[in-house]
Amino acid sequence: MRSLWRNREFNLLWTSQALSDLGDGVASLALALLVLVETGDPVSAGVVGTASHVARLAFRLPAGVLADRFDRRRVMILCDLLRLVAFGALAVAVFTGSAGLALILVVAVLDAAGSALFSTAEDASLRSIVPVEQLPAAVARNEARSYGVSLAGPPLGGVLFSIGHAVPFIGNVISYLISIVAVLFIRRPLQSDRDEEPQTYGAALTEGVRFVLANPFLRALLLVAAPLNFAIGGVLFTLIVALQQNGTQPGVIGLTETIVAAGGLLGAAFAPALQSRLSLPTLTRVICWAAAGLLATASLLTSSIAAAVPLGLAVFLGPACNAALFGFQAAVTPDRLQGRVISVVMFVATSMAALAPILGGLLLATWSASTAVLFFAAFVGLSALTATFSSGIRHAALPGAGTDPPPADELPAHAVADRAS
Repeated sequence: MRSLWRNREFNLLWTSQALSDLGDGVASLALALLVLVETGDPVSAGVVGTASHVARLAFRLPAGVLADRFDRRRVMILCDLLRLVAFGALAVAVFTGSAGLALILVVAVLDAAGSALFSTAEDASLRSIVPVEQLPAAVARNEARSYGVSLAGPPLGGVLFSIGHAVPFIGNVISYLISIVAVLFIRRPLQSDRDEEPQTYGAALTEGVRFVLANPFLRALLLVAAPLNFAIGGVLFTLIVALQQNGTQPGVIGLTETIVAAGGLLGAAFAPALQSRLSLPTLTRVICWAAAGLLATASLLTSSIAAAVPLGLAVFLGPACNAALFGFQAAVTPDRLQGRVISVVMFVATSMAALAPILGGLLLATWSASTAVLFFAAFVGLSALTATFSSGIRHAALPGAGTDPPPADELPAHAVADRAS
């Protein structure tokens, strides 16, 4: 079997999306800075950020249906074209001095919608270009890309914005052009043939939800991923607020997010080594229990930046867990349902994570930062209990080396669910 590093299609997609994600990271900070320059109102910047998050969440489920119904290559290209035009128009408006809040808001929403649809189509395409045994490694590579961008994007966005307010948006336009060309050069089809008649939106989405709920592994995945995302986001928010309340310098507070992102990036690099030594059930249990313990340790250190260290170590373990779980999800899900299953899992996980800052604020207003962090650590304990006792996790195992992807692409949901159980 060829090394993943020699997989032409995967490397084309990965490299182009690394550049595209970097462009998004640059543009995301630049949008917030542009709002502050144009309006001088932090509330307006918050409105743009909130609208972007809401749009991404709102388009998550429709994205799954579209990624399964239409040609995924065309879907990704159209998403890039939409975002290219939007940021191109914004760059022109900045040059001409006509970039008002309304235009910035429209661009942010279009970018979020395009991002939700593109990422769903990209993830759904993974099984078509990567052998099933290498899916966890491919997911780990994508995790590394995400954490790398979170480290490099904001600082680069600030530098480019200081050179010229339109420069970050021009760079993002160029990244979309590169992405379009790379996707066009991928030779393999990004989905299997579709024989069935197109369903209505409601019927298609219902089929995806039913498949997730009928599959023991996918049910367990929801109960592992959602609390983990919720807890990590909640602890990070709590630590930032607690440090600010203790009078910590803003630059030092910024190191918290840097440590977390660095932990994720290093974790993605070590994920394949962990996967090769531990089975998926063992790996998931070990990582979840270790993360619960690390977050509990962070509750003892909330008055200093030292609390970021156990949080960073917990995030270090995350990519290996994500790679194993989502790699197996891609293996057991029929190609025609990949987009919908991914969108359902991510919708649940991100919806719960969106509540973390609000709940963290309420906890800090009532109790101490240590108590708030312990509360979130308890949610990771729920993930650990699921990983320990769930039959869906306990019996999960990828097909052996040299095995083709499961030939169940067109089998009913219960037939594939039986494999995972």
